[in-house]
Order: sequence, then C-alpha cells, then structure tokens
Amino acid sequence: MYNIFNVIEFKHMCYHSELSTLSTFLPQPTPLSFRAVQDVQSDLGTSHQRSALSLREPPGFHLHQTFRLSFTLLCLALFAGSRHRTRLCKTAAVGDSWSITEVPSVQNRTADMDVDSIKRKESQNGHSGQMQDDQKPKATVLQKNVGLLSGISLIVGTMIGSGIFISPKSVLLYSGAVGPCLLIWTACGVLSTLGALCYAELGTMITKSGGEYPYLMEAFGPVVAYLYSWTTVMVLKPSSFAIITLSFAEYAATPFYPGCTPPAIVIKCLAAAAILVITIVNCLSVKLASYVQNFFTVAKLLIILIIVVAGIVLLAQGNNETLTNTFDNAAPSFGAIGLAFYNGLWAYDGWNQLNFITEELKNPYRNLPLAIIIGIPLVTVCYVLVNVSYFTVMTTTELLLSPAVAVTFGDRVLYPVSWIIPLFVVFSTFGSANGSCFTAGRLAYVAGREGHLVKILSFISLKRFTPSPALLFNGILAIFYIMPADINTLINYFSFAQWAFYGLTALGLIVMRFTRKELHRPVKVPIVLAGIMVIVSCYLVLAPIIDKPELEYLYCTIFIFSGLLLYYPFVHAKVNWARNIMRPITIHLQLLMEVVPPEKID
Repeated sequence: MYNIFNVIEFKHMCYHSELSTLSTFLPQPTPLSFRAVQDVQSDLGTSHQRSALSLREPPGFHLHQTFRLSFTLLCLALFAGSRHRTRLCKTAAVGDSWSITEVPSVQNRTADMDVDSIKRKESQNGHSGQMQDDQKPKATVLQKNVGLLSGISLIVGTMIGSGIFISPKSVLLYSGAVGPCLLIWTACGVLSTLGALCYAELGTMITKSGGEYPYLMEAFGPVVAYLYSWTTVMVLKPSSFAIITLSFAEYAATPFYPGCTPPAIVIKCLAAAAILVITIVNCLSVKLASYVQNFFTVAKLLIILIIVVAGIVLLAQGNNETLTNTFDNAAPSFGAIGLAFYNGLWAYDGWNQLNFITEELKNPYRNLPLAIIIGIPLVTVCYVLVNVSYFTVMTTTELLLSPAVAVTFGDRVLYPVSWIIPLFVVFSTFGSANGSCFTAGRLAYVAGREGHLVKILSFISLKRFTPSPALLFNGILAIFYIMPADINTLINYFSFAQWAFYGLTALGLIVMRFTRKELHRPVKVPIVLAGIMVIVSCYLVLAPIIDKPELEYLYCTIFIFSGLLLYYPFVHAKVNWARNIMRPITIHLQLLMEVVPPEKID
C-alpha cells in the first residue's frame, strides 16, 4: 500500500536534481502508465475531502517504480501549476523536442461535458454553430492577426525612420542641384514601387513568410536560400535593428545633455534597453506589436504633415528662392548619379517588409498588393514634400552643413515649440525599430522550420502564438552589435549584399515564369518590371565597389560564402553528433520558454 505522502517524502530527495533527469524518467513510462497519473490527478482535484490516496500494486511493481512515478508527479505539479495539469509526450514529427498537451481536471471535464450537451441541444434545435466556433481551440501556428491597416503601417512605419529627418543631404550632395535631387527622390520611390509589385506577385504566388527566403528556395534551391538566411539573420537584420535603436537613443538622450554630446555608454545602454523592450513587446503578442506599430506610424505621419504644412505656408509667403532655377549648375557624373540613387533607395529600404509576414496576413491575395499600392506611394509623396519644405527655409549650402536637417527646420519655423521635432524623431525611430524586429523574427522562424537554422528558432509560444525564440535570438544579436565603436561601417559594406539578394529575387521571378508555370498567380506584373529590378540591383551592387574598391567588400563576400562550411555538415549531411548535442539543449530551452513546434495545417 502506497499513499500520496510518497511524493512529499521523495521531494526532499530529488528537489535539487538536474532538469536533465526529467528526460530520463518521462520518455520511459512506468507499468502504471499515464492512466494511473490521470487517476491520481483526478483524485487530487478533490483532495480536500480525502486525506490519502491508495494505489493497488500490480504484478511486478517495485519500489523504484514508485519513486519514478512520484518524481513524475512532482515534476508535473511544478511545471503545470495549480489549475492545469500538463503532460509531456514525445513528438513523433520532431524527434528532438517535446509537445505539451493539457490533461483537464475533473471540474474541467465536467464543464466540457456540459458544453457538449448544450451544443448537442442547440444543433438539435437547428441553431447555428456559433458557440462551436467560439469554443474551437486555436492551432499552434502563427495566427492571421495582421489586417490591411496594420500592413500599411508596417510598410510605412519601417520605411520612414530617421533618415528623412536627419540626413537627406546625401542625395543633394551627389545630384548637385535641387531639381535633380527632387527627381531622384521621386525616381527612387517609383523604383521601390516597381520592386514591391514584383514582390506582390511572389507573395501571392508563394504564400509563405520569410521575405525573399521562400522565393529563392523555389527558384534556385536550398543553397541560395540558406546563404540568404545566413547573411540576413546573422548580420543584416540584427545590425539594422541596432543602428535604428542607436539613433533612437541618441535623440532620446540629447535633451538631458544640453550643449554637449551624450556619453557613448549612455547611448549604448539606452539602445540596449530599447531593444529589450521592443523584443518583449513582440514576444508578448502580435496584436500588441501591431498596435505599437500603428501608433508610431501615425505619430511620424503627423510630424511629416506639420513640416509639409509649414513648408506650404512659407511657399505661399514667397519663400521660394531655393526652388527657382533648380537645374542651374547641375552637371553630375554618371557615377555621382548612381551614388545619389544608392543613398535615396537606402532611405526607401523596407518596402518588402510585408512579405516577411505573409502567413499572418489576413486575405493576403487582396491585402498584400493593396498595402503595397497604398503604402509606398504615400512614403514617396511624404519624402518629396518634406524635401520641398526644407528648401523653403534653407539654401543648398545650409542644408548640406546642417547636422540634423529637421531640427534646423524646427528651430527656424516652429520656435518656441521646436522641441516637438526631436520628440517625434524619437517616436519615428522607435516605430521603425519595432517593425524591423517584427519581421526579423519571422525570417529566423521560417529558416528554422526548413532546417536551415537550429530547430528551436522555429518553435512558437504555446500561449501567445509568437515566434519568441527567433525574436529573442534577433534581440540578443542586436545587443552584441551595439557594442562596437562604429557599426555604420559594417552596414555600409554589407548593404551591397542586400541589393544582390533583391536582384536574385527579381531574377527568380523571371525564372519561375518558365520553370513553375503551374503556380497560381493572382497578381501578375509585366516581366519587364522584374528585368528593370535586376538591372538596377546589379548596378547598385557594383557601383560602390567600382567607385571605391576596398578589401572590406571582399571580407563581406567571404563571410557570406563561409556559410557553406556550416551548410554541408549540419544541413545537408545532418551529422548525428550535432543532433545529439542539440537534442537536450532544445528540450531544456523548450521547457524554459514554453514553446512547441508549429502544427502542420493543410
């Protein structure tokens, strides 16, 4: 005869045991099986009325098996809590992970029986199945929570960062005059729209998240897709996240250090805090992250509206000296025009962000192209009108010498409320960082799901339905990237790689017109648009290298192809020793973060 106090007695023996002991006991059920466990749990639900629990000893039942069962019950109680009972069972589809299923208590089973009886009565009376839809549990996949408005906010909020407020002077510097400068800003917006339309066809043809990753996979195979995920997940996304948060930190700290530059340690600590907050917000809820994105997008559009209206008023008052004879002394070289386009298109970067979350987009066949058609032209109009407003207040020389163009504009036009410009620049950079984090996690999630990154990155939160491991991984890398003295140099050298992948994706669209004719294409753009994108991408990849060749470009190229050293043993060959190392790590991280592999939905 064994009573429930065996659990309490055994607790003192194994309380400090390693968590790995759990993987020793749980995969090997005792002769009592989980039926006895459920009986114990059911009886524990009415433990206030019983003082002890008796278990009959089956034939061949020994004392060490009692300890095993007791330890199992203890671990279940520790991990499940007081209201729910959980059971860990081995997942057949994912050999190195656990899935968590809920074992309801007596009260829950009684409530479920009552609900089922109500449903049967309603169906007998001819009522609709509205209650059945409400009670239907969600599948453990990323939910479709992003609508049209949130999609537009993601595009606009990620594209408009701090560049248009701080340093729009690079385009003016290389274009040579106001007229060519405004034309290049407009042309960059048109090119971004054309590229996004190509992505609209790809996104409605291959409705998978991950940006360029699934398109490169379908067009060129796993090696090219792996190199893209390797470069983007390890360098491009986290370093971009770090750059934006550093800009946020600099403008947020400046008011507390009047007359001097904030210390570097303060800026870096504030940037790390911003990365932590944004990552936590994205891990908590997709809807919460969308609300944050919508709010800060509205805030940056509001400050742009203030600047544009102020510029229109100044134009009406006759302040148009800089905007007359706008093509005088404009004789830029072919290389200078290319560099002007390069800097302008960098300000438009982010037009492909919605393709990273296609699986979470409501009605992607409608909302994906519609959000692109609305969002990118809106950003183009904002950029051109903001530059026109700047030229109503400053000459070309003053604009080139200004360290922060929007701040100078505010000091001259909006005084004594010029402080709103730095405040809204802080809002703008925070919203852009939130959008960058939101999409970066989806790329790591999809790459892990395809086996190109560690499997834990493809798991999602059981309670919140967010790819929290992938988001945390991106945030940790971003914190490491804010530590170096000058991360801008890293971004400048790796930016050519981003345009190389843009060009490969556009080329993939052309290739799949011939190799994947059977795929359904709700949106079909003229193939000449993809050809233009390929040509522009090739030029933007080669222009900085030809204009100023440096060894750093070679180092970046070596880093990109060094991913092949990891691809062959760990992805292609799938060596057993690596799987043996990752199996316990995956299980422990899974228990720590309460994440599970995503379900496969047909």
